[in-house]
Parts: sequence; structure tokens; C-alpha cells
Amino acid sequence: MKIGIDHADPFFLLFLRYFFSVLLLAPAFLIIRPPLPANGRQWFHLVMTGILLQVIYFSLCYTSVFMGISPGALALILSMQPILIGMFAPMVARETVTLLHWLGLALGLGGAVVVIMSRSTIEAHSTAGIIFAILSLISMTAATLYEKRFGTRQHPVTSNLVQYVVATACMLPIAFFAGDMHVDWAPPLIGVLFYLVVCNSIVSISLLMALIRRGQASKVSALFFLVPPVAAILSWIIIGEHMPLIAWGGMAVAALGVAIVSNPGMFTRSKPAE
Repeated sequence: MKIGIDHADPFFLLFLRYFFSVLLLAPAFLIIRPPLPANGRQWFHLVMTGILLQVIYFSLCYTSVFMGISPGALALILSMQPILIGMFAPMVARETVTLLHWLGLALGLGGAVVVIMSRSTIEAHSTAGIIFAILSLISMTAATLYEKRFGTRQHPVTSNLVQYVVATACMLPIAFFAGDMHVDWAPPLIGVLFYLVVCNSIVSISLLMALIRRGQASKVSALFFLVPPVAAILSWIIIGEHMPLIAWGGMAVAALGVAIVSNPGMFTRSKPAE
């Protein structure tokens, strides 16, 4: 994200991300011809999820970094998302969150925080950056709960294409009026766009939406605790980034927390058969 913002206006970068996602998905849609939403309500819920997640959440994330908050500080704030989901899922999605579940969330949060703080610079040069980061956290939480409560099972190509068409249409006027639409087509930006379009927009978001629709939001959101450890391991393997010893401990704690949330039965004694 930080590399992309260094080479393009943040709002225009988002527009490019969604525009190229549409260009990638449109031929797949024409070839596969997946079914469209069956009625106006399904269309509405699909569009609303796209606005909450793609437009509002990512715009706020990019703006917070542009306003001077470091990626590490943003990751630290966003790591609270599973905790917020655990608090509100019983009311919104009618899910049960047990004490063991809360223990797993606490371990996951603690492990993720250790990994982030041991590897990243935690800086916030403006109050506005912190506010935008907190708002992005709220938006992501709202998008997850909305998708769980109102989302319908659509073909991933249909779901993605509709959301990215909506996001493209929303981001173009935002980029025009709120930014300067500058872009520097340097190799780093092209690499970032490839990652954002293919790995993030197409693969990651598709998996996230599928997991939310088929599982408990409070369990799926706990997987976010694994993002900092996975990013740390990839950086260590690919670019040889230094990995502090404490980060390995944080990874283990985060993984244990996610395991407890995902499969609490492994950590409880089963009653003997009578």
C-alpha cells in the first residue's frame, strides 16, 4: 500500500485497482456466464457490501497512510477487528461467543500485536490519520457483519464483478474531486497494482466473502490475526527481512488463538460415552 501511494494519488490508485479488476473479471463472466442475483434485494445487498468494503474501508485505509500513519500502526488498529466482531456478532448475526472463544481472540490479538510491534515502525504523524484508521476498522467490521447478516451465496465471479463495477463507478468521481489523480507508471507501481488486483482483489476478497457466508463471522474474522505472521514469514523468505526472535513467539501465540477460535472442541474434554 505505502509503495503504491508513493507513486499515485491514493484515491486514483483505488480506482485503477478496481478498474483493472473489472477488466480481468469481465471476460471470465462472459465465458462462464454465471447467474445474476435473483431479485432487487439481492442486488442491493451485494452493492451495499461492495460500498462498505471496497469503497469506504479501503478509501479510509489508504487515506490514513497518506495522512501520515505508518502501515504498522494501521495494522495494529485493524487487528482489533476480530474483537469488535466478537462483541457485535451475537446481536447482529445471532452467533454465540463463548469464554473459550474470547480466550482464543485474546491470544490471537496478543500474538498479532507482538509480531507487528517487533517488526514494524509504529508512527502516527497526524490525528487525522489515526481517526481515518479507526473509521476503516469500523467500516470493515460493518462490512463483515452486513455480509453475514444479509449476504446471499452468489457465484464469486458475479459477486466480484458487481462489487468492482460499483467500486469503480464510486472511486472515479472521488478521485477527481478529492485527489489530484496523479500517477507515476514506475515498475514498483505496476508490481503493486498486479498484487492488489490479482492477489488481493480477486483471490483474497473472494475467499473472505466465501468464508463469511459459510461460517461464523466471529470465527472467520479471527483469521485476520494470521495476516501479520504470514506477511512476516513471506518477507523473511522472499526478501530476507530480519525476523526478531520474539516475533516467532508472537506467531505461535497468534496461531494458537486462531486454532482455539476455529476449533474449540480440540481444547475441551469430550464426555465419555455411557
